[in-house]
Amino acid sequence: MPTHKPKSPHPTTASKATFDKLEAMNQEALSGGGEDRVAKQHAKGKLTARERIALLLDQGSFQETGRFVVHRSSDFGLTEEKYLGDGVVTGYGTVEGRLVYVFSQDFTVFGGSLSETHAEKIVKIMDLALKNGAPVIGLNDSGGARIQEGVVSLAGYADIFHRNVRASGVIPQVSAILGPCAGGAVYSPALTDFIFMVEHTSYMFVTGPNVVKTVTREEVSSEDLGGAMTHASKSGVTHFISPNEVDSIRDIRRLLSYLPSNCEEDPPALPYQASTNSLREELDTLLPDNPNQPYDMHEVIRGVIDADSFFEVQKEYAENIIVGFARLAGRVIGIVANQPMSFAGVLDVNASRKAARFVRFCDAFNIPLWVAVDVPGFLPGTDQEWNGIIQHGAKLLYAFSEATVPRVTVIIRKAYGGAYDVMNSKHIGADLNFAWPSAEIAVMGAQGASEIIFKKEIQQAGDPASIHREKMGEYQEKFAHPYHAAGRGFIDEVIFPRETRQKLIQAYRMLENKVESLPKKKHGNIPL
Repeated sequence: MPTHKPKSPHPTTASKATFDKLEAMNQEALSGGGEDRVAKQHAKGKLTARERIALLLDQGSFQETGRFVVHRSSDFGLTEEKYLGDGVVTGYGTVEGRLVYVFSQDFTVFGGSLSETHAEKIVKIMDLALKNGAPVIGLNDSGGARIQEGVVSLAGYADIFHRNVRASGVIPQVSAILGPCAGGAVYSPALTDFIFMVEHTSYMFVTGPNVVKTVTREEVSSEDLGGAMTHASKSGVTHFISPNEVDSIRDIRRLLSYLPSNCEEDPPALPYQASTNSLREELDTLLPDNPNQPYDMHEVIRGVIDADSFFEVQKEYAENIIVGFARLAGRVIGIVANQPMSFAGVLDVNASRKAARFVRFCDAFNIPLWVAVDVPGFLPGTDQEWNGIIQHGAKLLYAFSEATVPRVTVIIRKAYGGAYDVMNSKHIGADLNFAWPSAEIAVMGAQGASEIIFKKEIQQAGDPASIHREKMGEYQEKFAHPYHAAGRGFIDEVIFPRETRQKLIQAYRMLENKVESLPKKKHGNIPL
């Protein structure tokens, strides 16, 4: 038999040269814009693009794509200034073992500005994410389009926007704003499902303070114009804010633990050991005796869900309504709840928009909804009317009516007027509707109702105040309770507060295989 010489374990001189070249190029790509610029990034309290990815993904799971891409431009001296990767790190990896795709813009290279090739790298990742049904996470740190490239950089943004829209409702899209993002750099995040920002280092604006001053004569700081707290509390553009980048990236990982990888899957469930007694006695004594006295709806939520599982969304915005993810018996649910501690829990323009978007997200990604109701109605006034409360309130009505995921409502206390209808009532397709004995379901409160119904009698009485109180009591006895609605079948069961968790677990178990289809259409026309 012929003998074969074993191959040398050492590379030949020629192969060693090629290996050395590859290693040198790898090191060049890993260095970004160089040590000095990396040091400046750190001095601002910011991480580098690669450090962010290392925090986000499971250790050792990142696989990079497009590491050696460089720009193709020659104008304004760009020929002499090229960096491997062209200012964005792209690739895929895992978070808690689940596949995700990621791009991370590198501010040390051309200020993270978007060029034609920079955009192409992002587009490739987004296309892969859509084909393989996995979330895409953008770590944004960009000054906007690369001015030296002109229209091709703008075209790159449009290519990304187009993918954002195509992926919407198919795969979760998450954006972290980790630096100053202006112009086109803010529109892609706005098209994604959730936006994260960091206090004092994240900024989003269509035009920066200098342009604002030139055009409108307003003098405003970057923080006031587009800082994290501004967008968290005033505009509602961002969903989560954190004190630093490390916490922000940890929050992204936590958010992903509630989400399915795509619209064809269910959210990930955790093992759950059913207890012999799931009654929560503390809920029986939670509500104050005075029906006009506020209480914190967070206490109701905590009393029902699995311990420490609530992850609130848009916490600082429209605080009169609460939305967020939680687990119930190990399974993910989305929660929409009125908050009596803020404006008595009324629905207004901002609360309606906030809740509607959250409901539509949950419906797109197979997350069952629990709606906890304590709402005295829609907020009246010229400010609300002139800012379109009719149209914005209709968005929430549309979102609930369109949703086909399991939907369960619990009326805790007040459910008045059109807000009763809008907050996931039986009439707009809720699967199960429960009420606590404290529930008041009526067109309006007893005081206003009695003033209208018994107006003539009150005016003609010798003691109007006494008659008014009497008529208020009469109205309350007839309508300020859940039993009239239950008698009509609008409420499936009036339950003790302590039973709420138990009832919800059983309800979602019953609805586990729910199938509901909307009428055939291209898409509806939501009142935008």
